[in-house]
Amino acid sequence: MKTIKYIFVLLLWSNFVQSQDIHWSQYDHNPVFQNPANVGRFNGDYRIHANYRDQWRSVTAPFQTLSLSGEAKQVFNNFNVGAFFTNDVAGDGSFRTIEFQPSVSYVFKLTADSTHLFRPGVQMGINFRSFDASAFTFDNQWNGQQFDGSIPSNEVFQSQKRTNFTWGIGAAYEYQKGKRERIIAGVGLFNINRPNQGFFGDEVKRDMRFNFFTQAEYEIGFDWDILPSIQLNLQGKYRELVLGSQVRYILEDRLGNYRSVMAGVYMRSNDAFFVSAGMEYQNWWGGISYDINTSSLTPASRGRGGVEFSLRYIITRFNPKVIKHRVCPDFI
Repeated sequence: MKTIKYIFVLLLWSNFVQSQDIHWSQYDHNPVFQNPANVGRFNGDYRIHANYRDQWRSVTAPFQTLSLSGEAKQVFNNFNVGAFFTNDVAGDGSFRTIEFQPSVSYVFKLTADSTHLFRPGVQMGINFRSFDASAFTFDNQWNGQQFDGSIPSNEVFQSQKRTNFTWGIGAAYEYQKGKRERIIAGVGLFNINRPNQGFFGDEVKRDMRFNFFTQAEYEIGFDWDILPSIQLNLQGKYRELVLGSQVRYILEDRLGNYRSVMAGVYMRSNDAFFVSAGMEYQNWWGGISYDINTSSLTPASRGRGGVEFSLRYIITRFNPKVIKHRVCPDFI
């Protein structure tokens, strides 16, 4: 007979395996993970993102998630390529999820001046999950006074690792009226093949996830912009709606120099609200957010959710201007 702790962990896993994919608070600053149609949606030639999240440290062993992504714009005609890598570790048994998914998007110019754009995208890759059974204790390791990890558990696990192939698709529409006035909306469908994630012989299919997002940017003053956004995730019986806005103040934007600061507040339905702040400097972005828990877990979490960091860098190639010299006639 297994201990109450082990039973609880297994129940948590069986729920987690069938439930939500990894989620981020700063979803606007993790675009490749959000939707493959976002690949190439930036000004420049290459873009690199790094994101890190530390959650539930006040409740249990923290859930720690690292994400890295990169993109190359217009590698062939209007095709863009990108990929993201995530490493998520949760709980005492180090329940680990690793994903690597390359993506491709294509840009359709709906108007000659590129005011209206449509981008379809596709991503596919691997999903690897594992846990460490040696981190758990069992009833036959009780020596009469305490649990003794040196006593053999005599428990045999069929598997502690599983690797699956998964794929998804997405599409996004963008309208850009001016340099600081645009709106983007997109939809995505992920885990379309519903890979099996069961560890113990039973088939546990990963639910498909539907994602909808919309972002806007609007100039409200000479140096002020507002950036509202909404994201909806539907996966199995789980629902996640996030909405909020950031405000940007432009410190400098002239002679090739650019600096701005941003701050915002967001709400995640029936779970938390979070505040964010960040700064843009030339081609760099750095941001931080903090979740304040408002769910039924509040008595255990004491309102503390998680902290998240984001970093971005855009590379722009230098393309020298071709100067054509006109040959003057001899009689001039």
